[in-house]
Amino acid sequence: MATTVLPRPKAYDDTFFKPISLWLTTTDHKLIGIMYMVTGILSFVIGGIFALIVRLQLSQPNLKVIDPETYNQLISAHGVTMIFFFVTIFLTGIANYMVPIMIGARDMAFPRVNLLGFWLVPVSILLYYSGFFTGGALNAGWTGYAPLTERAYNSHSLGVDFWALSIIVWAISGIMASTNFLTTIVALRAPGMKFSRLPLFVWAQISTSILLLVVGAPLAAAMILLEFDRQLGTQFFTTAGRPVLYQHLFWFFGHPEVYIMILPGFGMISEVIPVFARKPIFGYMSMVAALFGIVFLSMTVWAHHMFTVGMNTYVEGFFMLMTMLIAVPTGIKFFNWIATTWWGSVEFTVPMKFAFGFLATFLIGGLTGIYLASVPVDTQLHQSYYVVAHLHYVLFGGSVFTIMAGIYYWFPKITGRMLGRVLGEWNFWTLFIGFNGTFLIMHTLGLEGMPRRIATYANPAWAATNAIITISSFLIAISVLLLLINIVRSWSSGEIAGNDPWRANTLEWATTSPPPPYNFERVPPVRSFMPLRDLRESGEVVEEPTPVPA
Repeated sequence: MATTVLPRPKAYDDTFFKPISLWLTTTDHKLIGIMYMVTGILSFVIGGIFALIVRLQLSQPNLKVIDPETYNQLISAHGVTMIFFFVTIFLTGIANYMVPIMIGARDMAFPRVNLLGFWLVPVSILLYYSGFFTGGALNAGWTGYAPLTERAYNSHSLGVDFWALSIIVWAISGIMASTNFLTTIVALRAPGMKFSRLPLFVWAQISTSILLLVVGAPLAAAMILLEFDRQLGTQFFTTAGRPVLYQHLFWFFGHPEVYIMILPGFGMISEVIPVFARKPIFGYMSMVAALFGIVFLSMTVWAHHMFTVGMNTYVEGFFMLMTMLIAVPTGIKFFNWIATTWWGSVEFTVPMKFAFGFLATFLIGGLTGIYLASVPVDTQLHQSYYVVAHLHYVLFGGSVFTIMAGIYYWFPKITGRMLGRVLGEWNFWTLFIGFNGTFLIMHTLGLEGMPRRIATYANPAWAATNAIITISSFLIAISVLLLLINIVRSWSSGEIAGNDPWRANTLEWATTSPPPPYNFERVPPVRSFMPLRDLRESGEVVEEPTPVPA
């Protein structure tokens, strides 16, 4: 059989130094994906700065670094920025870049819709931040609970209105992207790419897109009704328990949104671990089934955020049970990830370390979630820092660590260059130590009764713990700075990666690094869910020898 040697990558300048007009109008899914990711990273930095200011305010009792109103605006902006403008946007960017290549497609099914969906994102971001220049931004928390956001209680600025409009635009963008992903995966798969051969990252994107299609519209509806209340004088969320209706609408989106931010990370980890364990993923079909188990169960647990509003006891019992059950499919995935490494030839590369960091941190978040699923426990801890710690172990552990793994894993494919290993090691350890130093001991603050959403406190017993948390949060900031330095240095002058530096399994590694505009000159045959491994074993593809970094 003839042997094909993959060509060297295209010139760096030809790939990235394009006219600004091309970047602004391109329909190439790869360039759109890069713009999504750059937008997400910028939002990450902005949201992190908000968090650092908040932590300075809380580092000692009775400080006046910022006033209470500014605190409320910054803590709200931190949540909105990280959840809506960083995690979901960055993950959409990775999926935009990788999903078509992983299934052997030349682009997304609807390229112009893809471009429009991206440009709605900066519109959404600018709408939200406009609130800071119109009397004050949203100050009611990232959830925007009514009646705090009703005009009777919040009429001093347009911040709430800009936030609501921003979320409506964000939801429209997400629905457009989800429709595009599902159509692309269903209609544009390469010959031989059966559903049973899809990479697990693609399955994760399918499940994420289904979730966002289902829950994005109720979120937009809640924002529209809130604006009707504020601008037209309607009474949707004002009296007779109707603020609880707002909570139901919001959390019907809000809890699935947790999995919208986590399921793509699950998919990335399911790609990283088999490559660096040198074994096929354990339990491929059970991993797919677990994804859809999570999709279904995530839409049956939203009211566990509302145990303190006074629901019927039987209703509370149902949501408590379903919340505990959602740990089962997640546990299946954990078992399979660990089983994949068992007796494998594990290579502790930087992506693999971030994958293990995810396993450790998300496990803690899941265990604390089981405690909070209990109605009596949640009633006691609901307004405390225990919930803040749990939230960050789930979202930061489940999203940021997986995003870091994905960045270090796919950066060579996107740029044709390797990220620096030494800076990568420092990036991992400063993030892992800083994250746990920030949020692990925050559980104790919650158990001791420190309330969240409060701009200051008087209890001197909490001072030392808060000081440690604040110092650790700056260690996280150092970690992010190291990542940015690594990206900038490596993008321009990093080690040439070759087409497949990791000896990976999926189709994106069968083309050049970076890929050409059309992705593949000839789409390779697909015989299993690890097509590139099959091609290597059959001798149809021989990659240039590129050592895997230690």
